[in-house]
Amino acid sequence: MSVTRPSVKLKRLRRRFGISAPKLAIRQHVAWYWRALTVVAVLFALVISAVWIFDVGRRTGGFHRDESDREIQSLRGHLVDLDTELARLRSVVGSGESNLQIERATQKQLLQQVRALEMENAALKEDLAFFEGLIPTSDAAGEGGGLRIERFRIEPTGTPGEFRYRMLVVNSASRPLKEPKLWLQLVVKVRQDGKDAIITVPDKTESKKENFRFEIKHFQRLEGIVLVPVGASVTGVEARVLQDETIRAKQSLAF
Repeated sequence: MSVTRPSVKLKRLRRRFGISAPKLAIRQHVAWYWRALTVVAVLFALVISAVWIFDVGRRTGGFHRDESDREIQSLRGHLVDLDTELARLRSVVGSGESNLQIERATQKQLLQQVRALEMENAALKEDLAFFEGLIPTSDAAGEGGGLRIERFRIEPTGTPGEFRYRMLVVNSASRPLKEPKLWLQLVVKVRQDGKDAIITVPDKTESKKENFRFEIKHFQRLEGIVLVPVGASVTGVEARVLQDETIRAKQSLAF
């Protein structure tokens, strides 16, 4: 059985406009900018609500912005006071250290001055004893009897086998020497390769014997160089003042 075209159209109309037709909803048209404005208003209201809820929560929990600001300002002021006090204390400590350094430097200078004065005092005592020894004495045994050797020293120069000697020959006799020409002789005891030896400077054959001659009125300083074999150790030295081959004064040093 064939279905005609008009019957098909009729069925379609019944489905659309009949009892079984879908419900038709009529809505009023709203412009898009009104919708956007509504969304913005709702969002603004939500933000205001959130801020209000947050503020209420802070107040409920005991947090107040004004009080916190005052507390921050108070802490900042206290911190500034502490920085000022710290700077003052550092200045006091620096001044104290500076004063301590000055006191130490002053004390060091005073100690150096004390040592210098002690050395000067000892030198003055030595000079006093020396000049007292220059005063003629009645018990000096005649001519040449007042000769003596003072401050005899001998020490290495740093060059192997070379020694420098220094001494002071004093004439404290009541009368000056008739023949003031004297000469110096050094007797050096050395030890080398386990053997002892004696070196006389100058010996009788030395051509430079005249270099050891000297004249004296009251006192005379003598110094010079003595040579010993390299590697030999000096064990003792005796200085002699001779006049016409006669020993008038002598002094010995032991090492």
